Amino acid sequence: MAYSIALDGTNWRFSDLKDLLAKATPKRSGDELAGLAAESAVHRIAAQMALAEAPLADFLTATFVPYEIDEVTRLIVDGHDAAAFRPIASMTVGEFREWLLSPQATPEALAAIRPGLTPEMVAAVSKLMRLQDLVLVAAKCRVVTAFRNTIGLPGRFATRLQPNHPTDDSRGIAASLVDGLLLGAGDAVFGVNPATDGVQDYTRVVTLLDDIRARLDVPTQTCCLGHVTTAIKAINKGAPVDLVFQSIAGSEGANAGFGVSLAVLAEARDAALSLGRGTIGRNVMYFETGQGAALSANAHHGVDQQTMEARAYAVARRFEPLLVNTVVGFIGPEYLYNGKEITRAGLEDHFCGKMLGVPMGVDVCYTNHCDADQDDMDGLLLLLVNAGVNFVITVPGADDVMLNYQSLSYHDALSARDITGRGRAPEFEAWLAKVGLTDSAGRLRPDPDPLAMRPGLAAITARLEAAE
Repeated sequence: MAYSIALDGTNWRFSDLKDLLAKATPKRSGDELAGLAAESAVHRIAAQMALAEAPLADFLTATFVPYEIDEVTRLIVDGHDAAAFRPIASMTVGEFREWLLSPQATPEALAAIRPGLTPEMVAAVSKLMRLQDLVLVAAKCRVVTAFRNTIGLPGRFATRLQPNHPTDDSRGIAASLVDGLLLGAGDAVFGVNPATDGVQDYTRVVTLLDDIRARLDVPTQTCCLGHVTTAIKAINKGAPVDLVFQSIAGSEGANAGFGVSLAVLAEARDAALSLGRGTIGRNVMYFETGQGAALSANAHHGVDQQTMEARAYAVARRFEPLLVNTVVGFIGPEYLYNGKEITRAGLEDHFCGKMLGVPMGVDVCYTNHCDADQDDMDGLLLLLVNAGVNFVITVPGADDVMLNYQSLSYHDALSARDITGRGRAPEFEAWLAKVGLTDSAGRLRPDPDPLAMRPGLAAITARLEAAE
């Protein structure tokens, strides 16, 4: 179905919804390099005006990636809940935006319509929103998950403690991890990106993380971010795996480029669940996404990168993950050119994920060849915290020495907590107070004396020295 609108003396025509969404997307380098973007600002505005008048019901029959060749499309189409869609079925995309911004769109109302939303609908309405709109609506979307602690509760945000090391050195990982713990980070997960992807190294890293967690009695979860098939092999060999990680995207072809399918992800989830390691919940998956992943794999099927990103969240929600985060500036300026585009994309991704019921976090980051700096990251962090982000990623000094990109520091999260008054996961917050790292208000003590941690730290040191 074609869409058209008259603007500025020109009758603008868009061949179908896929074309309309691409042209309505706020400016970003990836769509321009792919030849999908609007030719001018006026062209983009015309597309947004036409998109505002498009009925939401049109998305149920539109083809973005063909059903016959794509299991992600089949997942989206076959899983659509017509009853949940009914309250908004008569709305246009523009009317849906107005409803989302209204007091009628309560957290309960938003949760009720989730099964009736497709990723393309959510991506479409995000293209009509300003940054404050994306923040306002996302703040009303609540997605709570649990494993050893509870993530996503109102008034809180968590942090992933990312103690990466260029050679996966155990002492280096442990030092960065303890540094982060002493600064109050780590309630989302202790998560290491391994330098290699062998079962032996994976098992050593995940065993180290679990040993530190257990010796210090930290109510959190651990994850070695190796490939999902490596995790399955490690589980079968008895490794102490809490969360299974995988990068995912919005098409079958892009996921094949990552070496996965829906069946492989289901196998991994079943394997992790079989261990029964969660104490208060059974959310065992951790997914990472990022705008441009499908485009970089040439598996985007002519769909704009932000809509393809939203389709990845349909994959994620199928497996009830504990954590999902977009690595928003990691792929590079070929996809998001500068700080302005990264900020917009981070808020879009967070909004779309939360609207679809995904426990959404963001790696607030950029690569060193991108036109961005830490001021951009400060702004995005504060916007996301006010938008109710479930978690962010933190690394020592905001500089990841293994992945060679810039993220957030442990101190950045502390600043955001002081500014916004947001707490940590309640179980983790109680542990910090118990070991003497925080005061009654949840703030780090200026001169902490964590006596309860000393035996555990001594045991960890002795273990590492014995392993040398």
